[in-house]
Amino acid sequence: MTELEKGPQGRRRGRGARERILSASQQLFRDQGINRTGMDQLCAAAQVSKRTAYQHFAGKDELVAEYLRRFDPDVMPGVFDRTDLTPRERLLAAFEVPATGLCPFIAAAVEIHDPQHPAPRYARDYKKAIAARFAETAREAGAANPEQLGEQLALLLDGASARTRVLNADTFPTAAAIAVVLIDNAIPTAARGSARLSIRSAPVRVAGERQPGQAS
Repeated sequence: MTELEKGPQGRRRGRGARERILSASQQLFRDQGINRTGMDQLCAAAQVSKRTAYQHFAGKDELVAEYLRRFDPDVMPGVFDRTDLTPRERLLAAFEVPATGLCPFIAAAVEIHDPQHPAPRYARDYKKAIAARFAETAREAGAANPEQLGEQLALLLDGASARTRVLNADTFPTAAAIAVVLIDNAIPTAARGSARLSIRSAPVRVAGERQPGQAS
């Protein structure tokens, strides 16, 4: 027999309480921030009792940590694990991400100042992992200094995320154009291969590429 629990309105619900709590936290933490979101509000949004919530999470700190841990566990697999793109194209594809606002890891690090809280640690680990994946892909692309390029692109990606949030305008196309310059300066011409990736909003001209109609 399926185990059931009762929500705050007395309606009987199945075992999905934990997932509903995490789903509610994902929306509320993104829309209004971690510190402004209380457990009462989370429970109401997830339609569970506080007793049920605390059966799944010891407290809000544990919920925040789990929210971050599950946000992107494989570190942008939709970019770095693609087999249909060359390494150079994967580096640029990272800047094709939807402009949905501030990165949740940056937001958590800004809001939570307690060094003992698990959220800042998850944020640090994730940001280091992003730079490492950039560096690994840059090495595949033939970059002379892949670690340096990886750190540059990670910094550029975070900057685009923060600036998009502050200006309420998509700044990723500009970041993508800057990324092209960084990548092409770091990768020898012979190692670049063909550029097949089209950057969102408008094609980015690769250094040395002729414009349509331009004489050879």
